[in-house]
Amino acid sequence: MPSVTPRHYALALCAVSALAASPAWALFDDEEARRQIAELRKNSSERLETQSRAQLDLSNQLEALKAEMSRLRGQVETLTYELETTKKRQQDFYIDLDGRLRKFEPGSGTETKAAGDSAAASAGPAGPNKTADPAAEAREYEAALNLFKAGKYKDSAAAFDNFVKKHPESDLAPSAQYWLGNSHYGLRDCKKAIEAQKVVVARWGSHPKAPDAMLNISTCQQEQGDTKGAKQTLEMLASKYPGTPSGDAAAKRLKKK
Repeated sequence: MPSVTPRHYALALCAVSALAASPAWALFDDEEARRQIAELRKNSSERLETQSRAQLDLSNQLEALKAEMSRLRGQVETLTYELETTKKRQQDFYIDLDGRLRKFEPGSGTETKAAGDSAAASAGPAGPNKTADPAAEAREYEAALNLFKAGKYKDSAAAFDNFVKKHPESDLAPSAQYWLGNSHYGLRDCKKAIEAQKVVVARWGSHPKAPDAMLNISTCQQEQGDTKGAKQTLEMLASKYPGTPSGDAAAKRLKKK
C-alpha cells in the first residue's frame, strides 16, 4: 500500500474546499439575477403605469376638446340662423315699407301708367327729343326690385345703378338709389351702402326715402364699429325728420344708448 504524503493531504483539502464553495457562489449568482429581474420588472411596471396615465390624460383632453368643438359648432349654427332670420326680417320690412311709401309717390302704380299714356298722347308722334316713358321706367324699376326680393343683390345693385344713371330725373330715381344702397347692404358692403344712401339724402332730401336712407346709414355705421358716427346720424335724423317712421325709430334708438 503506497504511503500517504503531506502533499497528498494538501491536494485532498483543496478539492474538498472547492466542492464546498461551489454551491455558495451559485446561490449568490441566482439571488443577484433574481434581484435584477425584480428591479427590471418594477421599472417596467412604473413606465407602463406612467404611460397609461399619460394616455388617459390625453384621452380626457381629446374628449374635452371634442365637447368644446361641439358646443362652439352649436353656437355658430345658432348665430348663423339668427343672422339669416334678422336679414330676412329686415328685407321684408324694407319691401313692406317701400310698398306703403310708394302709394304716396307721384310716379307709382296706375298713376304712372296714366301719366305715361297722357304724356304720350300730348306729345304726338315720337321724335328725336321724345319725352321719357314713365310706364317703361316703372317696369324697369319693378324688375330691379324683384331681383332684390329674390335675394339676388348683386344683380339688383347693377339694375338699380343702371336705372339711376339712365333715368336721373325720373320720379322713381330716389327709390332706385335707395334700393341700390340696400342691395349693397345685402352684399355686406357697408361702405358702398353708405355712399349710395348719402346720395338719397343729399339729392332728394325731401323725398320719403331720405329718412329711411339716414336710418340705414346709421345701421351700417354701427356695424362698422363707428358708434359715434351712428349716434350723430340718428340725432340728425330725429331732428330733421320728426314724426316719420324712421325719425321715430331714431329717437327710440337714442333713448336706448
